[in-house]
Amino acid sequence: MRDALGSVQSVLVLGGNSEIALAIVDRLVASRCKKVVLGVRSPASATTTLNRLRSAGVDADTIVFDALDPASHTKVIDAAAERMGDIDMVILAFGILDGHAEIDTDPVFAAQVVQTNFGGAVSAGLASAVQLRKQGHGTILSITSVAGVRSRAENMIYASSKAGMDSFSQALGDALIGTGARCVVVRPGFVHTHMTEGMKPAPFATTPDKIADTVISGLQKNKEIIWAPSVMMPMFLTLRHLPRFLWRKVSAT
Repeated sequence: MRDALGSVQSVLVLGGNSEIALAIVDRLVASRCKKVVLGVRSPASATTTLNRLRSAGVDADTIVFDALDPASHTKVIDAAAERMGDIDMVILAFGILDGHAEIDTDPVFAAQVVQTNFGGAVSAGLASAVQLRKQGHGTILSITSVAGVRSRAENMIYASSKAGMDSFSQALGDALIGTGARCVVVRPGFVHTHMTEGMKPAPFATTPDKIADTVISGLQKNKEIIWAPSVMMPMFLTLRHLPRFLWRKVSAT
């Protein structure tokens, strides 16, 4: 439960190796967060992060989480709650990029991207919401993407999966009104991470640290949707309403 000053005390990160999520966690730890559980497919992959958090005095642990195993998601949330007590924040930070040009001829991989990015977010989000409703407090931080605002031919699978996640997360936030819990959408632009290495940076490309600073500021202002960087909001709200023939020209540049 949050302390007397309103600081987050416990965080569950689903997608515990996400550089964006870990940058957010670092800032929460600096503001007195004491308990962190990292949901990852392989606990060994998070050893370095665990050691770093523990050296900072954090009670940190891992839990096995697989976005493609929705039947396990409620058990994951329950185990995290048993480990930490109340969960102040759940960060949905897992996902797959459609990182090869042949994805539109690879329906199996395309389906895996959608099932991970969208289907996994639905099942994990609903399981998290059950716990937060029961507690009467807590925040789900859903990391979507500006790509989901309007899909391009070049990233149609990733973008459409993030569009689904974004739409679901907004509706989940509406459903949680009056329960004491909430769901906040984070829409990053292009972020320099290991996942995007080798990709051509988009305009306004940024870093996990800058994204995290924007997120913390948005949370403090009780925003329901956090654009990161904030300059993306007016630009994409305009692009979303362009006629399709203009959008095809703009998005191809």
